[in-house]
Amino acid sequence: MIKKSLASVLRMFCVGAVVLLAGCSTELMSPKGDIGMQERTLILTALGLMLVVVIPVIVMTLLFAYRFRASNKKAAYKPKWAHSTAIEVVVWTVPCIIVAILAVITWRTSHSLDPYKPLESDVKPITVEVVSMDWKWLFIYPDYGVASVNQMAMPVGVPVNFRITSDTVMNSFFIPQLGSQVYSMAGMETKLHLIANEPGVYRGLSANYSGAGFSDMRFDAIATTQEGFDNWIKQAKAVPQALDATSYASLAQPSTRLPVTYYSTVTPDFFGTIVNKYMGMDMSHGDKSMAMDMPMPMHHAETKVAE
Repeated sequence: MIKKSLASVLRMFCVGAVVLLAGCSTELMSPKGDIGMQERTLILTALGLMLVVVIPVIVMTLLFAYRFRASNKKAAYKPKWAHSTAIEVVVWTVPCIIVAILAVITWRTSHSLDPYKPLESDVKPITVEVVSMDWKWLFIYPDYGVASVNQMAMPVGVPVNFRITSDTVMNSFFIPQLGSQVYSMAGMETKLHLIANEPGVYRGLSANYSGAGFSDMRFDAIATTQEGFDNWIKQAKAVPQALDATSYASLAQPSTRLPVTYYSTVTPDFFGTIVNKYMGMDMSHGDKSMAMDMPMPMHHAETKVAE
């Protein structure tokens, strides 16, 4: 009877786990870039090491409960038992070894997976400047003189150097299938280096709550061939709209679900201007007059939804 009860409990646990995990996204565990693959390996390694302790504890808890149940008269009753050197050695040695291994892994990966560390490659990287806004993402390609909203593109096998800032509250730039997330903050520049190993359209998002339109603050990261990337740049250059102080003033208004937008030209060092407008107007890297004209973020209540 007891065995049947334990089996029933285990079945309920397994079914419950499957139901709860059914709605979870597997993007993090299905990486398409070198950094994402290394991070998945790190997650699984740490999980495996911790399960070395967790699984035996769960199994022994169930076995002890079954062994020393009230109805089992064969179990030895030792009310004066208080110490076992062998048990003490095991319960202290195993966790210490696991913590030591995790410490070494953490030290190494903290340096090898440093988001500020450029990726080693024989291919020249491209630079993408990222600005988080209410509630959209602006991508500037300074080497190509184009920009886009809520969509970016990159060639497969080419490192991408991201320069990231915010023109509103703090957000977090994250492409789960490519790798690390990095915060975007007003008046500051953070960095991230990623690479895509396979063609595809990968979901990007903000991983930090930033107001009413947060749930719609998503973008597409298109990993394509070099030819496909060149065509994407040509598509952006074909539109008549330019990114300057005037067009940016309109873009900066809080809005959600804004459609993909391209800009064929970009005012030089526009990214630096956005960063510096929060730094006492220190315009050593930008046009001071344009920064003075650029709008400061509006209150989140003034939100319009793009049709």
